Amino acid sequence: MNAFAAAVSALFSDPNIGRDAAYTPEGGAPVLVRVVARRADAITDFGDARLWSETTRIDLRVAEVANPRPGDRIEVEGEAFLIQGEPVRDRERLVWTVDLRSA
Repeated sequence: MNAFAAAVSALFSDPNIGRDAAYTPEGGAPVLVRVVARRADAITDFGDARLWSETTRIDLRVAEVANPRPGDRIEVEGEAFLIQGEPVRDRERLVWTVDLRSA
């Protein structure tokens, strides 16, 4: 395991950062995974206006979820979400970042 993979594993395993979740691919069975939640605000420029919106994003380890797709379901701490849009992998190809919407 390289240094980046070890660091990612430590972050996801940390009880203050990582959370247990259930990932269910569309038409598949649930799988227990660890996620890192990010609920950041997003600012989008639209002409001369700037729009503020809340976002719900999570990081998934590629080792646990090989190919997340829009419509797949993720449940974190009793809240259910659906993946929307295309997931994006980090530069090291260790972590997926997915945008979520309430299910």
